[in-house]
Amino acid sequence: MITVQEESNAFLPTRSSLLVRLKEWDDAASWDEFFKSYNRSILGLGLKRGLTRSEAEEVVQETMFAVARQMPDFNYNRAVGSFKSWLFTITRRAIGKQLTKRLSTPTSSPEAGSDSMESLSSYADPTPGLEEQWDQEWRQNIVQIAMDRVRRKVKPKQFQMFDLYVTQHLPMDQVTRMLNVSSAQVYMAKLRISPMIRHEVSALEKKLI
Repeated sequence: MITVQEESNAFLPTRSSLLVRLKEWDDAASWDEFFKSYNRSILGLGLKRGLTRSEAEEVVQETMFAVARQMPDFNYNRAVGSFKSWLFTITRRAIGKQLTKRLSTPTSSPEAGSDSMESLSSYADPTPGLEEQWDQEWRQNIVQIAMDRVRRKVKPKQFQMFDLYVTQHLPMDQVTRMLNVSSAQVYMAKLRISPMIRHEVSALEKKLI
């Protein structure tokens, strides 16, 4: 019987319920939500590892297939390991397969065996710095999702002012000329949108377990 550990944090049951819904292969909406939540982190890690774009996209597909294969017997338990760590392990294996394909040489995998949560505690990362890169990609993914959410809540020009000045770091005089706005308008956009993004990031950090 599949069980999901209950969590006191209000965000976690929502994410845990998504994992339960993924057990249904034909639940297209849940799989689409899962893909949108995690594909950037997987793709980004593959690119940082030195894969080509097409190889990194294959890593995304391989990781999603591996998750799908594991879902029928998946048992989410935070006491054993986080979902983030479990997904990292699967992603790392997919990257290793791509590197092996590129080299076209047989290698023995230290990761043979189950993808279960229980294997996380004993698995050693053979690539120095890879987990730190995963954490960076995870954080960047969360910030991007937060920005996408805020973008839909504010006026397009207001977000454009924020994006050019805060995200792209363009000089104030260049932003005002490009958009035909005053510096006060740009500052107001920054003051309004920055806390909105921080709020979304905080919520996602709790939700994207």
